[in-house]
Amino acid sequence: MATVLIIGAGGVGRVVTHKCVMNSDTFTKVVLASRRLQSCRTIAEELPDGAVEIEQVDADNTDETAALIEKVGADIVINVALPYQDLSIMDACVKAGVDYLDTANYEHPDEAKFEYKEQWARDDTFKEAGIMGLLGSGFDPGVTNVFCAYAQKHYFDEIHTIDILDCNAGDHGYPFATNFNPEINLREVSAKGRYWEAGEWKETEPMQIHMTWDYPEIGPKESYLLYHEEMESLVKHIKGLKRIRFFMTFGESYLMHMKALENVGMLGIEPVEHQGCKIVPIEFLKTLLPDPASLGPRTKGKTNIGIVAEGIKDGKKRKIYLYQVSDHEKCYAEVKSQAVSYTTGVPAMIGAKLMLEKKWYRPGVWNMEQFDPDPFMEELNVQGLPWKIRELEA
Repeated sequence: MATVLIIGAGGVGRVVTHKCVMNSDTFTKVVLASRRLQSCRTIAEELPDGAVEIEQVDADNTDETAALIEKVGADIVINVALPYQDLSIMDACVKAGVDYLDTANYEHPDEAKFEYKEQWARDDTFKEAGIMGLLGSGFDPGVTNVFCAYAQKHYFDEIHTIDILDCNAGDHGYPFATNFNPEINLREVSAKGRYWEAGEWKETEPMQIHMTWDYPEIGPKESYLLYHEEMESLVKHIKGLKRIRFFMTFGESYLMHMKALENVGMLGIEPVEHQGCKIVPIEFLKTLLPDPASLGPRTKGKTNIGIVAEGIKDGKKRKIYLYQVSDHEKCYAEVKSQAVSYTTGVPAMIGAKLMLEKKWYRPGVWNMEQFDPDPFMEELNVQGLPWKIRELEA
């Protein structure tokens, strides 16, 4: 049916590649590209001979990326590279006239700040090119956006509050490691918290607000308020919303190590002088930490990610909990990646599948919650991310 070009050969790229190959009726040709050709080769060798073609590309270079898109005859590009590269890959897709999808919004390499502004600004350019860009088709952002749209469509006349709850109860055996790119993960977690209430953004100190939540199939976990990018689009598209927050769980060892690293400057993103050389502390730290892609065979336990939405239906108060539980070991058995990569990579494939099938398709740049949630929710159950819903006392 179509040729897909996957850019990025980390843990999420591995999952996307495996799942595209598993859905060969839609993705008849799968091409995996990265700056590191060996990373592509390693993933390709996990799959049947000839299932995946590999290419080398510098995704920071728009012309080079556009040339590769044209060379392989891609119908869609799935960007699972670094969020710093979103804009250059989007521009390459415009130049080549090919649809685009990513899993995380743009972040400037010199500023620890995620925002959609520069991606949304390309809406007219995408419309003029007659192509579609789907932003944030991972889990959070991604599935959580679709959960909100599903709740809005089927369970509420108005949603007043949303709490997004992300729990990773996996144990990889290391005193300290990150489940995805350490640089992105640590910048995200160490930033000030933000949430939206009564029409404005409110800022908190890192980890200032926290609560205990009882996660199904996992149990009670301390959960900390962070800023997360899906809130930026959801406040625009969920009718009647008065407050939205994002919470994530962290173990005591993780928080202790992160605080110590922050205190000694290891999370810094500005270059420092070291023995006559300029180094960025957080980039150096990344070289010392375990590669997230190596955590798969070591990680045991489960993830639980979902939303709690409260609002009004037929004049009465209503509260629901919509969530998905994944098992690290089962994910690794299927695609050789732990559940954090799995829960991001599977939705990326689903988003691309719906675009190619024209079930989700409009020229321009869009967020997940702007489309009918039902086809995506159906695919989650088919593709390995079955979800559950509970009514809670309002």
